[in-house]
Amino acid sequence: MGIDDRLADVRRSFERLHPHQAQAAVAEGAVLVDTRPEFQRRAAGAIPGALIVERNHLEWRLDPASSGALPEATDRATRWIVLCDEGYASSLAAASLRWIGLPHATDLIGGFQAWRRAGLPVTPAVG
Repeated sequence: MGIDDRLADVRRSFERLHPHQAQAAVAEGAVLVDTRPEFQRRAAGAIPGALIVERNHLEWRLDPASSGALPEATDRATRWIVLCDEGYASSLAAASLRWIGLPHATDLIGGFQAWRRAGLPVTPAVG
């Protein structure tokens, strides 16, 4: 089984959200988590209000039981919506969060690029 098969399996295991669905979920209390590296956020902009947690820190920062948990990581019932640039790495990241006991983790279909194409709020690129 290659990465494309694994990605397809992961994506079938939870409901992913389109940009407008994600925006509505955030309005209802979900937390949007931008895992893109700083250079991508600087070059393309960011989503106002999104929690910035680069991918290599994600599990430790969002697990309420972790000594490195962020203040927002207070409950395993939190609905985390992970995004990357195009929606590939975020699917695997959401699956990893589910694996560590965060059952409501999901991701944004199409990532930041889809959010921007949908005309949703984005801060300007820097530089």
